[in-house]
Amino acid sequence: MTNISQLIDIANSSVKRLNFNEASELISKGAIIIDVREESEVAQSGKAKNALHIPRGLIEFTLSIDSQSNPMGINEDSIILVYCAAGARSALAAKTLQDLGFLNVYNLGGFNEWVANGGELDN
Repeated sequence: MTNISQLIDIANSSVKRLNFNEASELISKGAIIIDVREESEVAQSGKAKNALHIPRGLIEFTLSIDSQSNPMGINEDSIILVYCAAGARSALAAKTLQDLGFLNVYNLGGFNEWVANGGELDN
């Protein structure tokens, strides 16, 4: 049986974690940002500019490649950056997206890290 720490380790070994500059470069090229925090977290602190909010528990249902409800026409080749509060849920969500067939998925890490580096926020 696998525990949560092992699942996070597996996800972190499968999904590249980007630093702020790497993320900014991909965003300038049209990368899609996904915030996987809970609604209450987003309501309290806001989210990265232009980020889609899809809670971790809904990621598999919202972003399957063949889903009719797929926001912004995200496809298997889209560049996807995922973040949460500290980087663990985003690693798990990014690994899940890889498992679903998305080819260019990255862990942006934590929201506070984004803010501390001067990342833009939605008003």
